[in-house]
Amino acid sequence: MATDERSSLTPPLPVPGGWIGLIAGNGRFPIIFAENARKLGLRVSAVAHHGETSPELAQVVDQMHWVRVGQFGKVIQALKGDGVRQAVMLGGMKKTALFSGVRPDFRAIAFFTKLKSWKDDHILRALADGFAEEGITIRESTFGLSNILVPEGDLTRRHLSEREREDVSYGWAVAQEIGRMDIGQCVVVKDRVIVAVEAVEGTDDAIRRGGQLVRQGAVVVKRCKPQQDLRFDLPAVGPRTIEVMNEVRASVLAVEAGKTVMLDREDMLERAHQSGIVILGVSG
Repeated sequence: MATDERSSLTPPLPVPGGWIGLIAGNGRFPIIFAENARKLGLRVSAVAHHGETSPELAQVVDQMHWVRVGQFGKVIQALKGDGVRQAVMLGGMKKTALFSGVRPDFRAIAFFTKLKSWKDDHILRALADGFAEEGITIRESTFGLSNILVPEGDLTRRHLSEREREDVSYGWAVAQEIGRMDIGQCVVVKDRVIVAVEAVEGTDDAIRRGGQLVRQGAVVVKRCKPQQDLRFDLPAVGPRTIEVMNEVRASVLAVEAGKTVMLDREDMLERAHQSGIVILGVSG
């Protein structure tokens, strides 16, 4: 991770037996993080969101607090009540929840009225600043988890065809631009034509939409935004990604090496091998 003023001021990890906060969205990433944090000797205080976070998380944390999307004050109260001074924000959050499922409390209303932009990065950075004002530092989302970041190069047995390589190269450049505009992290390509761009629906639905349009052989490219803040919203892939690609007979998954989280690696790679899907780590 590049060193900047924020990261140089990040306090050291809590000592064994100390608390780490986990503000959890959906997916497997919060569970994997909690399991690893406890192996490091940390106690985990998790704040889970109704309709988003898996109940399975409760089995691997020390404290579990349920809130609804938008209950910012309740999140702070839960973490401070457990003595948390450092926390991470992990897991996806359906953007559609902001339009239909959000139930803001007074703290959230005050926060939203001060927002100057509704872009993802601006919202997340503003949230991190809000936690900092309460004495809770938001840390990078992968501390202690370098082993789950995607390495550079081919990760599967099958290699890219020339057509697929051209699609990866083209999709890589386009994904950078949609990221720069804070639209999404993923594009779906076939024969150098962009058939789907991730927006509020999320990666899985973007893959389905693009794959259904081309019927087979779609190339999926997912990368960090150029302005990515490594504390949150890192690209993540896992067995579910391969399952969705297999549904629409997509052929390639290219992701950014060193900045993409690979969940349940062995299971994911085995599914890819069985389906003939190429997984490629591309250097940014």
